[in-house]
Amino acid sequence: MVYPQGGFRRATQYVLHRMRRLPDSPHRIARGVFAGSMVGFLPLPGMQFIAAWLASRAVKGNLLAALLATFNTNPITTPFFAVLAMTLGHWMLGIQKPLSPEYIGMAFGNAGADLWFNVKALFGPEHTRWDGLLQFWHEIYVPYFLGALGPGLILSALFYWLTIPLVVAYQKARAAKSRERSERRHKLRETLAAAAARLKHRGENDGPSGDDDGPGPA
Repeated sequence: MVYPQGGFRRATQYVLHRMRRLPDSPHRIARGVFAGSMVGFLPLPGMQFIAAWLASRAVKGNLLAALLATFNTNPITTPFFAVLAMTLGHWMLGIQKPLSPEYIGMAFGNAGADLWFNVKALFGPEHTRWDGLLQFWHEIYVPYFLGALGPGLILSALFYWLTIPLVVAYQKARAAKSRERSERRHKLRETLAAAAARLKHRGENDGPSGDDDGPGPA
């Protein structure tokens, strides 16, 4: 779940290979890539596939391409993108908070503590508390979401324009190989048919062999 067994390079090549082989038009595949990539940049844990499905339907893109494109983020690049998105979000919302590891860790810790406390409060006399969760919502999640929209849109548009020529080139090469294989099979069938015809013709010309004059004198 954290690091692919074959490495990120092999995993990326596999996803790109699957996208190129999708049986759909290049523009529909590219629209699916755009939708899934945009969703992948947004902080939607546990809801990315559902959001990708909705986004692909909204832009009339290929659903499988959208689902595959949600894997555009990984544990190595996500922290850097998250810091960039939260920095932009804080600037857009005018939040004056230092985006240090200590601050982010404290926000996650407080939200997690409140969430666990509220779960236990459902089965006990304690009253729920929301201070940590509200702080996380206003200072981490919302800035992250808003800040991710701009860079995510730009990168997803770039992936869209890169996908079209890649899929077109792949589909042309695949069609050419398919025609070549079809021509080879056709030539092979013609050769076999000609060989069978020659054998049949030779058998008809040879005919049954034997002596029609009957037995000679003893």
